[in-house]
Amino acid sequence: MTQRLDYSKVSPDGFKAIYGLQAYVDNSGLEHSLMELVKMRASQINGCAYCLDMHSKDARAAGETEQRLYALNAWRETPFYTDRERAALAWTEALTLVSQKEVSDELYAEAREHFSEKELVDLSFVIIAINGWNRLAIPFRSTPGIYQPRAAAKAHS
Repeated sequence: MTQRLDYSKVSPDGFKAIYGLQAYVDNSGLEHSLMELVKMRASQINGCAYCLDMHSKDARAAGETEQRLYALNAWRETPFYTDRERAALAWTEALTLVSQKEVSDELYAEAREHFSEKELVDLSFVIIAINGWNRLAIPFRSTPGIYQPRAAAKAHS
């Protein structure tokens, strides 16, 4: 597939706004490994090849195991994730699919067992951000495979 347009160049102010949210969540204090799992899971649900490529590379560069990345789609059936990660993944699925099912009181209670109020709001911002990136990358056909973690880190420093 050919990229339709580069949204960051077409609307630099809009890009700056969503990047501001991303910068906030990147520095929110949530574990980097947890955020990468959340970004991967939301991108799996949404079918975003560009973001799956990006976040699998970022996760690996940060030390994530292949086993956990490969099993992420079936996280409920594996012993590879902590209770906190499981709560985050369940919250991710609920927020990503919010139009299909209510976010239950039980799910909220489970999430609150593992996250403070601020952490849960910040986790929600992580989910909002990745869903936003997915909704830009998919329709404008961002090209998977070109992202490199070291190049991105240098560009943002």
